Amino acid sequence: MVTSSAPSETPIIPLSEALKQMARVTVLGAGAWGTALARLALSNGNQVQIWSRRGPSDLKSAVADADIVVSAISMKGVSALASQLQTAALKTSTILVTATKGLDPETTRTPSKIFRDTFPDNPIVVLSGPNLSKEIEAQLPAATVVASTDVDAAARVQQVYSSEMFRIYTSPDPVGAELGGTLKNVIAIAVGVCDGLKLGSNAKAALITRAIPEMLRVGVHMGAQVETFYGLSGLGDLLATCDGTLSRNYRVGYGLAQGKKLDDILAELGSTAEGVNTAHVLIDMANRDGIPVPIARQVHRLLRGVITPQEAVGNLMERQLKPEACDLRAKN
Repeated sequence: MVTSSAPSETPIIPLSEALKQMARVTVLGAGAWGTALARLALSNGNQVQIWSRRGPSDLKSAVADADIVVSAISMKGVSALASQLQTAALKTSTILVTATKGLDPETTRTPSKIFRDTFPDNPIVVLSGPNLSKEIEAQLPAATVVASTDVDAAARVQQVYSSEMFRIYTSPDPVGAELGGTLKNVIAIAVGVCDGLKLGSNAKAALITRAIPEMLRVGVHMGAQVETFYGLSGLGDLLATCDGTLSRNYRVGYGLAQGKKLDDILAELGSTAEGVNTAHVLIDMANRDGIPVPIARQVHRLLRGVITPQEAVGNLMERQLKPEACDLRAKN
């Protein structure tokens, strides 16, 4: 009797996984966000290394063979980092991904604008969305946006980072994606104040809703697309940052509402709350260009110690009555 063994089964690999190509990824910044981004790329089978200014490896060797360089440092270090990278002889094929949210205090440029000005021949991609690093480290599901005028570069980053727990969408509007993530940090401070003063759900909902046209006015002024602010990198990031104590900016506002000093709050955080710097830069730009930003203006005055949290709320409630609909190009 002749028996034949059943043919061994070949595992079926999903097409999306089969099409993925391993990339050499260098993450600049060893903080919570940089570490989370490094682990996400590593879990997808990519070759990953993390560079830190305090680490043993030099920047030039860290980026020498990289297909993708991800910048996850605080805003205050972006300009200096771009200058350092310029001396590292970065390949023009290397995709530069910025995952920093903020505005340069000297030039009001966003991180992607700094990188575009420094590396005009490299693809620049913005990664932005409701991505609280502690939740990502806990492997909770999340989604984000990679935005670029270079469609192929955005698709490549999407491919490298997409997984069952981290869903990536692409966008052709890097300005809007970046500004959504930047401006919501200022609003998160205001919402922290609202919760710290126990003003209730009605006030919080009104504050978040009225923040959207304020963000839109700034975004349109800087060349962003309106619809981007209603997506993950705008409304999505705003909701995540304004709901809970995982947001450093929210905790700044909450602490101020409890009567704490700003310096003490920042020392307790032990990390950067980008909304503080962004508020100052935003008001300088709003004053210069005539952009109405009433919420950000009260946050700015509160951070400077000019008004109390209670006075900030009163100033917003006593503003001139008007229709809800607004002209995004308004100058007053």
